[in-house]
Amino acid sequence: MQTNSITDSILVSDYIKGNESALAVLIKRHKQRLYSFIYSKVKDRDITEDIFQDTFIKVIRTLKKGNYNEEGKFLPWVMRIAHNLVIDHFRKTNRMPTFKNTDEFDIFSVIGDGNLNAEKKIIQEQIYDNVRELVNELPEEQKEVLVMRMYKDMSFKEISENTGVSINTALGRMRYALINMRKLIEKHNIILVN
Repeated sequence: MQTNSITDSILVSDYIKGNESALAVLIKRHKQRLYSFIYSKVKDRDITEDIFQDTFIKVIRTLKKGNYNEEGKFLPWVMRIAHNLVIDHFRKTNRMPTFKNTDEFDIFSVIGDGNLNAEKKIIQEQIYDNVRELVNELPEEQKEVLVMRMYKDMSFKEISENTGVSINTALGRMRYALINMRKLIEKHNIILVN
């Protein structure tokens, strides 16, 4: 049978009806993209392999229970599952990825002067620490979008592809992240200028 012309939704419905090979086609079709997505987050082949397998175990369980509804597309749904499992992995290992400021990507850089005196350097470090703490207080989804946009200089299209959500959702999360940052700045009486 010609598998390339069969849509994901037909394969999903075939699998739900009992055609096991339909799932194999789906996995083969999306393996590279999903694997790359997971690896880009965890940077470890073994963990990527585990999360990849866990993703499809979850997909199979959801399909078998009949809890899958074809509102969007199959791939964004699977990416969302993988994304949640990546977050679970970091929570379990208590090591959310850390992002180091670099001169070219640090959007929160307040001082552009390379010749800082000792006092200014201390103030600058304090500002960076304050911003880092504020970012860590954000809800996970907002923090992720903010970090991708501000520190990794990703477009909203790239953020959308990496997180498996629509561009509008990514924009909304960014907007709420900034609103929440402002509230946190006021709540903690933080001054982000020197």
